[in-house]
Amino acid sequence: MPWRATSPMEERIRFVKDEKAGLYTMSELCERYGISRKTGYKWLARFEAEGAAGLADRSRAPHGGEHRMSEGAREALLEVRRKHPSWGPRKILAWLEARHPRTTWPAASSVGDLLRREGLVAESRRRPRREPHPGPPQIAAKEPNDLWTTDFKGQFPTKNGWWCYPLTVLDHASRMCLALDGLGSTDGERAGPVFEHAFREFGLPRAILSDNGAPFVAARGLRGLTKLSVWWLRLGVQPIRTEPASPEQNGAHERFHRTLKAETGKPPAGDRNAQQRRFNRFRAIYNDERPHEALDQATPASRYRPSPRPYPAYVPEPEYPNYFQVFTVGRQGTLYVDGELKYLSSALAGECVGMEEADDGIWNIYFCRERLARYDERTRTIER
Repeated sequence: MPWRATSPMEERIRFVKDEKAGLYTMSELCERYGISRKTGYKWLARFEAEGAAGLADRSRAPHGGEHRMSEGAREALLEVRRKHPSWGPRKILAWLEARHPRTTWPAASSVGDLLRREGLVAESRRRPRREPHPGPPQIAAKEPNDLWTTDFKGQFPTKNGWWCYPLTVLDHASRMCLALDGLGSTDGERAGPVFEHAFREFGLPRAILSDNGAPFVAARGLRGLTKLSVWWLRLGVQPIRTEPASPEQNGAHERFHRTLKAETGKPPAGDRNAQQRRFNRFRAIYNDERPHEALDQATPASRYRPSPRPYPAYVPEPEYPNYFQVFTVGRQGTLYVDGELKYLSSALAGECVGMEEADDGIWNIYFCRERLARYDERTRTIER
């Protein structure tokens, strides 16, 4: 211990007296009192300058007022917090600094202290341990529109009993929320117009990452194709799926859903229209105002740019090289080959598939540029 627990002031006075008496060297004296030589010289210098009064403890608060929070800064910080209760100190500061660059703002720790003093931080409760942030998707997305991510946020009822299934679409590189629609189910017929509107407004991405739920993946058929994913393939958009029960492969989207739920679903709105208005307000703030930590506190809208691939006037038919054999899939999703019907996928009904001979009697089956399976002439079987 630097000083004994009892009467630190008396110990310092005794230290000075013993040094003046010249009975010990400075090293011996500091060791005797259990302090460093630096501390010893500090107390001697204070005694020489101020006498015994210089040995008293001093306040560690800043001497000047330059670090104190102005009333204007205090009110601005509290106003932003009340308007956005889920924003933390760093996000609040980034929002204010972008709009008032000439104002000197306090440190994030001071803002946190202010929020606690004003009762704007909920009392912490013991909660089940939350898993760490799932992390980025397992695919490179360096530029806007390299990869969009999509998912349904878990359903919930509005106050009048209507069940809401929020469908969300994000651009991974910029975190831009491209679509946020409360639908009545996860049916592909309802989801299709949401994606078409996003394609028309922002252009086509290279790929879309989803989980393995409806309407993105079918339980039966090659590669889990659905009408939605077949449409994407015809547009030149690659469907990509996370592995089953692997939300960490779409981590940024999972984190977005936590924010969405906190700010729009607790409690739910009164009815469908009111809930959608709440979604629209959230999306506008999320894209244009809310600083994003993954973007160095920039906003998603400042990092996003539309795709150079516009939505076409008509959905193109699949094209295959001349050496492919092309077949039309029947109404039941079957392909007639070697005198037998082979089931491919009901989502491919009426579509053209191409077959390329990869080896003697072994054929690769393609839809657009997606290889779906192999057909073995010898066994007359389709291998996925």
